[in-house]
This record gives sequence, structure tokens and C-alpha cells, in this order.
Amino acid sequence: MEDMIFYDRLQFAFTITFHYIFPQLTMGLSLIIVFFKAYYLKSDKEIYNDAAKFFMKIFAINFTMGVITGIPMEFQFGTNWAKFSELTGGIIGQTLAMEGTFSFFLESSFLALFIFGEKIMGQKLHLLTGFLVFLGSWASGYFILATNAWMQHPVGYEVLENGKFVLTHFSELFTNPWLLPAFLHNQMASLVTSAFVVASIGAFYLLIKKHQEHGKLFVKTGVLFGVVASLLVAVPTGDLNAKNVAKYQPAAFAAMEGIFETEEAGAEIVLIGQPNMVEKKLDNKIAVPNILSFLTYQDWNKQIVGMDHFDESELPDNIPALYYSYHIMVGLGTIFIGIMFLATLFLYLKKLYTFKPLLWTLLFLVPFPFIANITGWYVAELGRQPYLVYGLLRTSEGISPTVSSGNTLFTLLGFVALYMLLGLLFLLLVGKTIYQGPKPQKH
Repeated sequence: MEDMIFYDRLQFAFTITFHYIFPQLTMGLSLIIVFFKAYYLKSDKEIYNDAAKFFMKIFAINFTMGVITGIPMEFQFGTNWAKFSELTGGIIGQTLAMEGTFSFFLESSFLALFIFGEKIMGQKLHLLTGFLVFLGSWASGYFILATNAWMQHPVGYEVLENGKFVLTHFSELFTNPWLLPAFLHNQMASLVTSAFVVASIGAFYLLIKKHQEHGKLFVKTGVLFGVVASLLVAVPTGDLNAKNVAKYQPAAFAAMEGIFETEEAGAEIVLIGQPNMVEKKLDNKIAVPNILSFLTYQDWNKQIVGMDHFDESELPDNIPALYYSYHIMVGLGTIFIGIMFLATLFLYLKKLYTFKPLLWTLLFLVPFPFIANITGWYVAELGRQPYLVYGLLRTSEGISPTVSSGNTLFTLLGFVALYMLLGLLFLLLVGKTIYQGPKPQKH
């Protein structure tokens, strides 16, 4: 049984990690594309239209890869996690069906119109199609987050005698107190990724001295979007998320903050430390007293319960992974704020386009927002363990008893090989698009 759970979780973790490389870019990039197109209509400067169409090519490649890598996850609900689907399908089926029916078709239909329909529709309708692509991509994120929010903090349900969950209040799915902070945090994090991608492409053009006018525009746009989004990821969206975890999942909050023992007169915030699961403490700890209590409750002396307050069966089952994921996410987010504020200062001083150390930094930092987004999702999912539906349905109760660990491992190896090929294809396609650069309109 333990092997089955391990391989089922490992397979889903791998497939969803690879899949989320793509949606986090499309969601943020769709907003930046709408900005470029709208500013083109306002200014009548063709460079903005070039930028919108250039990044829509990258968007389309990402969207396609997201669809391809997303399909296997849905099949896993019916194979590896068949019991979970049987018990909770009456609830999560609502939001997942809405995501597929409304968001996906909205996004895919108008994506084709944006790419091929500019001359036929005219500029205002072309902008509208871009906006509807943006709306579809963000609606998709909203419905997925609504599903996850119910798993994190279940509301509006009833459990029947046969163990199945049924929805009693449809509206509560979308008024779940977990949903809005999680959605806004996720979208701002996606925008950070997209801003770094846009800025890094611009930095690349400036460093190789090609497409320099477009490069300046991309750097400027990426930095301005990035500085705002990086700050909003932390405050208020990240702060609200952390407070939700402290309120609704206190065991997960203690684990991700590394609080092994309850502190009576205010909790410290740990900057650096390594969980020692044998001695139940943090090794080599560097911490600031009382800060965590103030950030969480605006009270310097408020008690925050530690992991010693909970039965071990209620604690997350991989505390080191949860702790490190959380601190990697927070640490990278802090770096992003610093880099984007520094880049904004150089932009204001009109030195950014020629200051090579900062351009190289923007170029080589581009993988790290992807890492921060993925570790952020690890925090959410590892923190919910050992439950699939927090407090109600354990992970061990949601797996399919008819899918052996050997079958799961075999298909996992197949996914690894296939996704490596897809990843290589993605890099080649995006690399070729960037190498070709934006193509100015000829009049």
C-alpha cells in the first residue's frame, strides 16, 4: 500500500510540475499582450503591435504544450486516483467541467482569431480577441483554484452514507475564503514569471545588439510589470495566503515555518535553518524574535502553536520538503523584489539599457520565477497532506486499489521520456521564435 501511494503521488507530482511550466507563463503573458495591443491603438506606434504579435507566438507554443501535458493529469483522476474521483466527483467535477467548457474553449477559439484574423477584423476587434484570450486564461486559473481551494478548505458539502461528497451550496464554491487570496497570489506570481521572460528577451536583444528598439521596449515593459507584480505577490496576496494557512491549517503553518515547539510569548521568523527530524528542532538557525507573530496576527506576543501541539498523524508527512519549498519560494520572491526595484531605478536614471551587469542578471534569472511558482504549489500540496480533502479524506483513501505500483512506475518512466522530448521541442520552438525576433510591419 505504501509503495502504491508513493508512486501514485510521484507520478502526479511529476506530471503536474512539468505541466505548470506552461500555464504560469500564458496567464501572465496574456495580460502583457493586451497591454501591448491596447497601447498600439492609443499611440499608433507599430512597435507595440509587433510586440503583441511576437509574444502571442510564444503564448501559442506555451498554450499548446500546456494542453498536451494537461491531458494525462485528467486521466490520472480516473486511474491512479479513481476512489478520490468517485467520492468527490460530485463537487470537483463542477469546477473542472466549467474550466474545460468555458475557459479552455474561450481561450483556444480567440487565440486562433488573434493570430490569423487581424486584417479581417480590424484593430479594435483584434484587441477584443486578445482580451478574450486573457479572460479565458485567467478564468481557467480561477476554476482550477476553486477546485484546489475546496480541497484545502472544504465548504458547501454534505457526506452521504456511502462516503460520497455532494454539493449543497453551489455559491460557496466561489465564496470560499481560501479562493480569492490563492487566486490573486497565483496570478501575480504568473505575472512575475511573464515579466521576467519579457525582460530577459529584451535584455538578450540589447546584449547581442539586434532588434534593439524592441529590446528596449521589452526590458522596460518587463521591469515595470515585474516590479508591481513582485511586490503584490508578497503583499497583500502572499500575506493573506499565509494567514489562511495559519487559520485553517495550523499544522501545515507550523511545519512550513519550522516551529517544532510552541512558543508562549511570540513566535520568531526563521531566515535560515535545517529541519532535524530526529531531535525535532532546526539546526544552524538564524531567526528574528516575535516577527512571525506580528506578521500573522499584528501582535508581537501572540502565540503560534508548534508541531508539538498536534498528533503526528495530523502533521504533513514530508516536513523537510514543505519547509524547504516554502523558504525557497519566499527567498526567491524577495530577490525578485530587489532585482526589479534596482532595474526600475536604473530605468528611471536612463542607464538600464546600457548597464550590462543588470541586463545579464535579467537574462539569467529567467528560470527562477518558474522555480518559485512550482515550489509555491509544493507548499500548498505538501501542506495539505496527509489529506486529499483537508480534514475529511486522507490520501491513502483516494488511490485506486486496482492500479499496481509497478504499473504506475512503468507509466511514470514513459512520462519522463516523453516529457523530455516535449521539453526539448518547446525550447527549440521558442528559441527559434526569439532568434527570428519581432517582424515589423511593412507599409
